[in-house]
Parts: sequence; C-alpha cells; structure tokens
Amino acid sequence: MTMSIATVNLNGIRASQRKGFEQWLDEYTPDIVALQETRAPQDVLDDLFATYANDYASEGKIASADDLARMDEVCRIKGRAGVGLLTDYQVTDKRYGLATLPSDDDVDTGRWIEMDVVTPDNHNLTVCCVYNHAGDVKSPEKMAQKYRFLDAMMVRFDQLSKIAAEGGNQAVVMGDFNIAHTTLDLKDWKRNETHNGFLPEERAYIDRIINEYHFVDVTRRLAGDVQGPYTWWSQRGRAFDNNAGWRIDYQFATTELAATAQTFSVDKSGTYNTRWSDHAPLTITYDF
Repeated sequence: MTMSIATVNLNGIRASQRKGFEQWLDEYTPDIVALQETRAPQDVLDDLFATYANDYASEGKIASADDLARMDEVCRIKGRAGVGLLTDYQVTDKRYGLATLPSDDDVDTGRWIEMDVVTPDNHNLTVCCVYNHAGDVKSPEKMAQKYRFLDAMMVRFDQLSKIAAEGGNQAVVMGDFNIAHTTLDLKDWKRNETHNGFLPEERAYIDRIINEYHFVDVTRRLAGDVQGPYTWWSQRGRAFDNNAGWRIDYQFATTELAATAQTFSVDKSGTYNTRWSDHAPLTITYDF
C-alpha cells in the first residue's frame, strides 16, 4: 500500500491558518503530517487540530474526527518553536523530547516528538518530528544550543538505526533541520560558507546521519544530483521570486523504508503573496 508523509514548517500555525494552510491540508490529507514552528498555546492547537480532524473525516480518510491521532508539544518559551504530528494511522506510543537533553532547559522544548504507528497492512513505523535550533554565528550561546541539540539527536539516530537493523520499527525523522547539507542545497552557497546553517561543523552532522547511522536523505535519492529542490526562502528581498532558497527540510528514513520511496513533491506557492509560510511542504510517497 502507498503511504504519504509530509513535513512543513508553518512559521506560526495561526498565521498559516489565516493564509491557507488548512486548504492545503484538506486537499492533500497526507497519512502522516509533521508540523514545526506552531508557536501557539495548547488551547489554540487543540481547536485547530480538531478542525483538521473534521477535514480528514469529510474527505473520507477516517470514519470520524476521533480517528485522527494528534500529538504536539508547546515550547515553554512563549511564541517560540512548537511541533506537532497528525496521522490517520493507529498510534501505539508517543514520546516527547530527546532523552540526553536536560529536562529543565526551556529552550529545547517544543522541538522533538515521536510516535510509533501501525499502518493498515500492519507495518510498524516510528515517526519523529524535529525543529532544530537555527543558531546564530554572532551568538556563541545560540550555536552551543544548536550543537548540543544536534549531539542529542545523534544519540537517537543511532538508537533508531540499531532498532531497524535488528528487525524492529523502521523509522523516518523529518522536519526543519536548519542545515543545508551540500552546495546543491542552497543557491547562494559561496556567500553562506561562514553563515549558520551552512557551516562545515553543522553539515558534518548530516554526514553522520547518512554515513554513520545509515539513514537515507530520501528527497536527494529521488531528486538526484540537481540543485535544490529548495524548501525555504528568506522573506527578505526577492529570494522567493528568484528561487534563491535553501533545502533545510528533510525526511531521513531507515534503509528498508527509504527503498520503498516512490515520489516526492515540494509544494511551493506560485507567487509570493499566496504562500502561507516561508517554507514549502515536503511530501514523500512510500510503497511500504
């Protein structure tokens, strides 16, 4: 059976809702959706997720709104971060945060959640949603936060890789990593070699995900060695109109799952004024 998995940074769920996110979700109704930068309190998320569940029911994806599984974590710093997962599959477990991070540090909250799901044909899958720190080369503190979070992510990538290799759940880790991996992943790479998001030290973590933990960058495997496809464009200047973007949204899948990937799409808006986020949704279809 085919399975559609989507990830998108909303740049604020309330703003994206006003600008058209719900229409996109209603049209495509992916089987699994990962959301980043929700930046909203719990009551707002509960109301919006209930609305999305009704959309899935009206499209016939689920029998009733109660059948859409929902999970989220609000950042403890108001107006920042926030992640969510929606799925019409059965959920068997939910986990919040990365175990090796200190639980009392608010800056790392609302950045990592994961679900174990069972597909309709009884495949077990672990789905992780991540919103990594952006970092700031002018702020050693913010770069330290980013690297600490990345170090914790590597521990979890290692664990998920071993579980899959030993016959357990296959896994997909997706979201906004705030790192462009190679020169193919941003248009103006020459001017960004000393900019956060394209530092050699940051890019080395993506190397480790692929080479050490044997996850597959599914978009790159399907797209081949082409420039892009970009998933984020700065709000400044004419970056969007000139397609001067960055590919910083990923789906990293364990090898068995990645081998079943069929197609991908980056749903970039046709014009600047019709976009509902500064990111575009990345959707991959698997025949799992």
